[in-house]
Order: sequence, then structure tokens, then C-alpha cells
Amino acid sequence: MNVSGSVVGNLLKERGQTLAIAESSAGGLINAALVAVPGASAWYLGGCIVYTGTSRAALLGITPQEMAGLRPASEVFARLLAQRTRERLGATWGLSETGASGPSGNHYGDKPGHACIAVSGPVDAAITVETGSADREDNMWTFARRALELFESCLRKTS
Repeated sequence: MNVSGSVVGNLLKERGQTLAIAESSAGGLINAALVAVPGASAWYLGGCIVYTGTSRAALLGITPQEMAGLRPASEVFARLLAQRTRERLGATWGLSETGASGPSGNHYGDKPGHACIAVSGPVDAAITVETGSADREDNMWTFARRALELFESCLRKTS
């Protein structure tokens, strides 16, 4: 499945805006789709895969106190990831994804194919994706595509 970041890349470049990304169960596919766009260095500030509590703390400085009562594969957590990534890299926009790609669910009780995606910036948004599939790779590509679609819709709201 082809996931292209060229549309959002062109919109960011035209506007002189920047983007930072934190993803989890998409495993780097969102970052890869954007870095693959020629000229990405003009608007892509960086990204990380936040796959564990250790990476969450080390890469984004999210403390155990901030996580108290917060479920990682939720829209609230996705919003925190997007906001923190945007702030730490000084970007106009933050984009995040967190969930369970499969073939089994996560230890928070989510079934495979569950992801929450958020945007932080001039427009904030969050969605939950449920594919109903246990196919890990298909879910990862779906999460990446849906993240780019959500981000594009937010970009278009600011034009």
C-alpha cells in the first residue's frame, strides 16, 4: 500500500510551516512517508518512534506523573504526544499515532487494528481508527495513511 506525504509536504512548504512526529504502532511509516518527499528538510523537523515507557520518557520527557490515569492507546494520550513533540522540536505542527497493530491487542485492552491519531498546532484534532483486522502490516499502513489524511484535513482548515 502506497502512502505519500507529498501533498502535506507541499502544503507545509508553501506556508513556511514545520512538522514534528511521534508514532508508535505505525513503526516509522509516517515519518518515512514524509522524509521520502524531495525537499522535506524545508519543513520536516524530525520524528521518533515512541514504543515503550522508556522511549516516552527519554525522547519526549513524559513523566510517570503525567501518565497517571492516562491510557497510552487513547486520543488523550495521542494529543499529549502530538503536543509534546511539537513543543520539543519547535514545530508549527505535531502529528502523533499510538495503538495496537496486531496480530494481538495491547496490554491496555485494545484489540488489534486500534489506533489513535492526533494533530497539535494551529488546528487540533484527534481520531480513533478501528480496522477490525489482526494483519499487522496492513494495520501499520492504514494507520500511516489515516494520520496523513487527518493532518492534511487540518492543514486545509488553515488555508
